[in-house]
Amino acid sequence: MPENTLTITDNRTNRTYTLPIEDGTVRSMDMRKIKTSDDDFGLMLYDPAFMNTASCRSSITFIDGDRGILEYRGYPIEVLAERCTFLEVAYLLLFGKLPNATELKGWISEITHHTMLHETTKRFMEGFRYDAHPMAMIVSTVAALSTVYPEAKNVQDPANRLFQIKRLIAKMPTMAAMSYRHSVGFPYVYPDNDLSYTENFMNMLWKMVEPKYAANPVLARALDVLFILHADHEQNCSTNAMRSVGSSMSDPYVALASAAAALSGPLHGGANEQVLKMLDEIGSKDNVAAYIQKVKDGHGKLMGFGHRVYKNYDPRAKIIKRTAEEVFKVTGRNPKLEIALELERIALEDDYFVSRKLYPNVDFYSGIIYQAMGFNPEFFTVLFAIPRTVGWLAQWDEMLRDTEQKIARPRQIYTGERKKKFLAIEERGG
Repeated sequence: MPENTLTITDNRTNRTYTLPIEDGTVRSMDMRKIKTSDDDFGLMLYDPAFMNTASCRSSITFIDGDRGILEYRGYPIEVLAERCTFLEVAYLLLFGKLPNATELKGWISEITHHTMLHETTKRFMEGFRYDAHPMAMIVSTVAALSTVYPEAKNVQDPANRLFQIKRLIAKMPTMAAMSYRHSVGFPYVYPDNDLSYTENFMNMLWKMVEPKYAANPVLARALDVLFILHADHEQNCSTNAMRSVGSSMSDPYVALASAAAALSGPLHGGANEQVLKMLDEIGSKDNVAAYIQKVKDGHGKLMGFGHRVYKNYDPRAKIIKRTAEEVFKVTGRNPKLEIALELERIALEDDYFVSRKLYPNVDFYSGIIYQAMGFNPEFFTVLFAIPRTVGWLAQWDEMLRDTEQKIARPRQIYTGERKKKFLAIEERGG
C-alpha cells in the first residue's frame, strides 16, 4: 500500500477505503466514495467557518502560525518591510518576482497614470450624506466603477484583467482620500503624479492651500511599511469573499466591493478600532493589571491579542511596534502606547494568556500609529483596504488561472422539517 494514503473503515458497512494524501491534504470529493448504498449521496465534511478546509492552491502568501512566519512569494515579511517600497511588493504579489529597476520604473509609471477618477465618479461620492461612513463610501464607489469600465466584465482575458488591476491599485488611494475629505467637509484634492504612492495619498488627504504638498518622509515611509504588512494574508474572510464572488466570473470591481464589505466588519478590518476602545476603557497604565484580571475572570476580551492562524507573536506586530517609535518622533508619543506596552508586558508574562497562545497581533499597534498620524478610528479600515486591494487582486487573478476552480458552492447539512402538509390560509388559525 502506498505510504501517502489514508485508510478509512466505514463501520456502518465494514467497507475500507484508501484515499491519496497530497500536500498533507485529502480531497473532500474523495470522501463521496464512502456510501452506505448506491443511491447514497456519499460522505460530506462539516467545517463551520472553514477552520480546517483548504479551498484552493496558492503560491502567493505562506503563513506558519505556530512559528510566527509570514512570507510573500517566499520572501520574509521582515525583509520586505525593511528594504522594499509598497509598489515593489505589489509587483511581487502580482507577478511572482521582485521587479528590476526598469520594471519598477515602468510599473510605477503605469500605476501613476491611472490615479485620476472620472468626474462622474467624483460627483457620485459627493452625493453621499455629510456623515457617511468612509468604508461604506469605498464599498459603494468601487462597485460603481463597474459601470464606468464595462469592459472589465471580460475577466477571461489576462491582458484585460491586468489593465483593471492597475486601475484599481491606482484609484483606491484616490477614493479613500476623497472619502476622508468628504467626512471632514473639505474639497477633494486631485492626485499629484510627481509624488510616490504613499506621498500622493498623503497629499490627497492633507493638502490645504499650499501650492505643493510636501509629505513628511518618516510618515510616508511608515505608511509604506504599514501598507506592505497589510497587502495580503492568505485566505482570510475578505480574500475568501473576493475569490467566492469572483468565481462567478463577476468583474473585479464588484468582486472587490464584496471583499471590502467583508473587511469592514469589527472582527476583521475593524479590529484595531476595537483595540483603541479597549485602551480608552483602561484609561491609564495603572489600571492595566486590574483590566487583565477582569478579562481572566471572564468579563471582557483582550482586543488585539490572539489570531485564528498565529499561535505565536504575529510577525507584523513586531514590525509595527518598531515603526511606531519612528512615527512618535514626528507626531509626539501617543499616550495610549504606554498602556499598550504595559498590557503586552503583563499579558506575555501571565500563564493564562501564554498557555492560550494569545500574543499581540497586527491590530494591537496599528491603530495607535494611525491615530497618532491624525486618522479617526472610522477611517482605519479604509487604510487597511488600500494595500489589501493588491492581495485581493492577486488572489482573484490566481483563482481565474486555476483550472481546478469552479463557481464557489459550499454544501450544507439540512436541519429543517420535511414533507410538511400544506394548509390553506383559512385553515391556519388566527
